[in-house]
Amino acid sequence: MLQKSLIGIRWKSLFGSWQELDWQLMILTIGLTFLGGVMIRSAELNEGLTDWWWHWIVGGIGLTIALFIARSRYEALMQWYWVVYGATVASLIAVMFIGSDANGAQRWIPIFGFNVQPSEFAKIGLIITLAAILHSEPASTLSAVFRVLAVAGVPWIFVFLEPNLGTSLVFGSITLGMLYWGNANPGWLLLLASPVVSAILFSILLPAWFVWVAAMVVIGWHTLPWPLLGAFGALVVNAISGGLGHLLWGLLKDYQKNRLILFLDPDKDPLGGGYHLIQSRIAIGAGELWGRGLHQGTQTQLQFIPEQHTDFIFSAIGEELGFVGGLCVLLAFWFLCLRLVIIAQNAKDNFGSLIAIGVLSMIVFQTVVNIGMNIGLAPITGIPLPLLSYGRSALLANFIGIGLVESVANHRHRLKF
Repeated sequence: MLQKSLIGIRWKSLFGSWQELDWQLMILTIGLTFLGGVMIRSAELNEGLTDWWWHWIVGGIGLTIALFIARSRYEALMQWYWVVYGATVASLIAVMFIGSDANGAQRWIPIFGFNVQPSEFAKIGLIITLAAILHSEPASTLSAVFRVLAVAGVPWIFVFLEPNLGTSLVFGSITLGMLYWGNANPGWLLLLASPVVSAILFSILLPAWFVWVAAMVVIGWHTLPWPLLGAFGALVVNAISGGLGHLLWGLLKDYQKNRLILFLDPDKDPLGGGYHLIQSRIAIGAGELWGRGLHQGTQTQLQFIPEQHTDFIFSAIGEELGFVGGLCVLLAFWFLCLRLVIIAQNAKDNFGSLIAIGVLSMIVFQTVVNIGMNIGLAPITGIPLPLLSYGRSALLANFIGIGLVESVANHRHRLKF
């Protein structure tokens, strides 16, 4: 009897239980995944495809993995985070040599007949690595911030070179979100983002660029250790960034340029790059308050929106479930993100708290950008809607992230004997 008790205690110390699991977060995740399958089926109803089955099958596999991770102790990753980082970078390098090509991008590795997208799992690898680094050294100094940027920069470069602009932006949002939670000065984060903003404003709206540069000079003066040098550095960096905007623009592929420009006026190319945006807005507007009904949307059922089951799944929701259905989806994401914040606040250590914030940053950015491009407020970047869009690698990566956060919630109290 004593031996059995000791074995039970040892098992609990290694894997714990599901007693402290955040079931609200898990139910929201399952519900959104289920809805995703329903809407994918509706978008493909007249095409005879079965991607919706795959969405649910991969969701079931992801749920099993998430529950296993939730039962395991996330602290063990502290000893393996460099291994996780090395595997992440190695997988991205492998894409360059053995990856398959589609639409001008090399993103997938074929494994046993399935296309695996390493960049999706690289998001989770980056979250784990940055959480461990910021746990050991908070981002309260510039040296700690630059260390985080150096670590995040390596996988970011390989993802950008695929080219995969959307995922590279997600990497940036994860890094900035975790730096903020890791005690970085908010002014430093604005200065980090300022070159990108300057490069855009310099070409689009010059007066706004002058205002932005002036603001960055003031922030550099007040937040950096050497006020005069910081202000001068902010001025020089933003001036150079504005000048290099045209050069960097030339490095982008044609389809990437169209995605970034046409959302401002999709009618310039109604049968080309602006077609998706125009049809998506028509579909969402046609849904009105209550929607046309499941399987009843004309834009959706007549395939006016190409690849609607992936990047534009929200347009199917807007047309067939209406404003009310779209609002319910937004509320579901809001509650899901709220649970992530609560788990981050109640985590027993900084490592767990940072993991939750990393997953939060990933989900929030992807949700805002995807829904924004569906309604014409953001450029088309190829970023899927978490848990709803079809994409096996993306869905599995999301469940792994949720599983890590559930592990943080499940083990927020120290083990008691």
